[in-house]
Amino acid sequence: MKGYFTIGEIAKQQNISRQTLIFYDKIGLFHPSYIDEENGYRYYSAKQLDYLDTICIMKKIGFSLEEIKDFMKGYTIEDTITALNRQLASIEEKIKELMMIKTRIAHRLKQLESVLSIGDDSKVMTGEVKEEYLLIEEVAPPYTMEEISLATKKCFTRSFKEHLPIYFQSGVIVPYEKIVSEKYIEASYAFLPIEKRELSDKIIRLNKGKCVYTYHRGDYYSIGRSYQKILSYCEKHDLKIISDSYEFAINDYLSTDNEDEYVTKIMFYIE
Repeated sequence: MKGYFTIGEIAKQQNISRQTLIFYDKIGLFHPSYIDEENGYRYYSAKQLDYLDTICIMKKIGFSLEEIKDFMKGYTIEDTITALNRQLASIEEKIKELMMIKTRIAHRLKQLESVLSIGDDSKVMTGEVKEEYLLIEEVAPPYTMEEISLATKKCFTRSFKEHLPIYFQSGVIVPYEKIVSEKYIEASYAFLPIEKRELSDKIIRLNKGKCVYTYHRGDYYSIGRSYQKILSYCEKHDLKIISDSYEFAINDYLSTDNEDEYVTKIMFYIE
């Protein structure tokens, strides 16, 4: 038909599939100007090309099909300015979120690369730790691995729901009295390291200070041998432990399925 384009011609000109054009028709976004009753062919007028250009551009810059459909019912320059301002704010928020994720991935990558330098028999060391913030969740009795896992999942759920800037790492707090009683895996809290935030019942601060630490390689149930190393080291060097244990998972189920490759940093504050 003169002055009209077939669905194939439209698809080729706009670099869009026939199926997409049919779908747009189905949802009421972009109808053919004319459908031949005999053969079912769809035809589009030249004027509709501008309309389709607008749809494609809006989709490219992030508008949903429903938003485009509502917008295309009738719009003015004022409507366009409002819509573009709204979309710009949305894009800026997404960029901010992506930058945060990029920082977290870089942090996690640096940790994993450091694992390669940790031997099977890590030494006990002392050093200064920086201030750090933790999102915590209490572990329910009887403090088994199942309860620890549930508490960790609650931390992740809370962080995702509230858009909290966590790092892709987990850990637990084990009371000092549990360690000396050789109940090494009975953690009281699960935690996720988090960017500096206002303190609350769920967000605590680890102050900067002197600590003793080591890296445990292997499954969690064998962590007792590393605790014994730390306790013996502190006794030998006359160091007083003044905190519970903070265990930071450096390499765990999130990055390997081989428990022999697990690496956990164990840390106590000392004086």
